[in-house]
Order: sequence, then C-alpha cells, then structure tokens
Amino acid sequence: MAGIGTCCTTLSSTSFRTSPLEFESLTIRGGIFLGKPIRRRALRIRAEVSYVNADEAKKLIAVEGYTVLDVRDKSQFDRAHIKSCYHVPLFIENKDNDLGTIVKRTLHNNFSGLFFGLPFTKPNSEFVQSVKSKFQPGNKLLLVCQEGLRSTAAANKLEQAGFENVACIISGLQTVKPGTFDTVGTTELQDAGKAGLITIQGKISAVLGTVLVCAYLFITFFPDQAEKLFPPSS
Repeated sequence: MAGIGTCCTTLSSTSFRTSPLEFESLTIRGGIFLGKPIRRRALRIRAEVSYVNADEAKKLIAVEGYTVLDVRDKSQFDRAHIKSCYHVPLFIENKDNDLGTIVKRTLHNNFSGLFFGLPFTKPNSEFVQSVKSKFQPGNKLLLVCQEGLRSTAAANKLEQAGFENVACIISGLQTVKPGTFDTVGTTELQDAGKAGLITIQGKISAVLGTVLVCAYLFITFFPDQAEKLFPPSS
C-alpha cells in the first residue's frame, strides 16, 4: 500500500528596513520573498528650549559659551543692553503708510506711545533669516527681551528653523538685578522698558506730596499768615 507522504514547509514572517521604506518579508525554507511595504512616519526629535533665571543665564554665558541675542525693539535696546550681545529685533517699527496703518499708528502714539513710550511695531518678517546669517543651527543662543514674551516667541521660531541650543531668561530682563551683567546704555536693564509719561509720574507725585506737606505745616504753625494769604470766603 502506497504511503501518503507529507511535507512540511516552515513559514516565518519578519521585517527589514531598506531605507526609506520597510518591507514585510516571508521566509519559505530556502528563500525570502518580499511582501508589501510598510510605511512608517518619520519622527524628528526636536530640542527643547531651556528657561533659566538671571544667575543661571550668567553661567550659560561664562561656562557653556552661550551667545546673547537681544530680540527687543531698538528703543529698549538703546536704553540698556548686555555688553557684546547681538541684536535682531523680533518686531520692527511700522512705517507703512496705508490708511489703516496710519489710523492705528495715530491711536497708538496718543496712548501707548505717549504714556509708556512704546513704539508702533510690526513682526520682523526677516527675523529667522537674519539670525541664520549670523549663527549656525548648532550655536548656543541665549535669547533676551524685556518681559520674556518676545524671547519665548523668538525661541519657538528658531527651534522650528533647526536651532538646537536655545535658552531664554524667565520673565525677561526686567528681573535682572543691577550688576548681574556688564551693560551698555543710559539705564539699568530692568528699567529699559520704562519710557513716556509713566517715567515722570513718580516724580510728579513726589513734588505734589511735598507741596501738600509744606502747605499743611505752614497752616499749622503760621495760621495768621495763612489766613492772610488764603482768607476765608464770606
């Protein structure tokens, strides 16, 4: 009686990478047959922006070789900035002359500009390109602004552009104590954001307070003379 012979074929499945696609393969005793390609999403690991205080920022400059990049507008930069830093503003003065811009600039200058000394600005469309013209993506950059908001926005732009070693000072230069950095300018770093009428408000209040105190003392100690100067109304 003829026997019925059986044969056994060993099957196994694996996968291997043939960049940029990965194929599923089927092994059948003696050979490998390619199956359908397996598409995998490319993952890019992005560096995280570091946030440091003023003392830590000073160490980054002195020990780790970070370069300071000031992203404030020109007016604040001119009042005070860290010595030997680079300046690439995230916002620039808006000098456009279309009707809408003229109206907005007039309103701005009559309020924020007058009281706080803030310039009328617009985003600097060449910010990233300007930074790239000065630095390589691998350079270590410490971004600074007055309150910490612009430096954070600038850091995000540079991170997306491929810069890997970016740090910012938490809450900006307004938190930096005098003497922390060597500076250039007419005021302290923490006061560089103060301008306009608000800067003389304290002086006006002090003068008015002095006048009121002197008037009170004069009326108290020299009532006769005060009555002659300021006779009571009938």
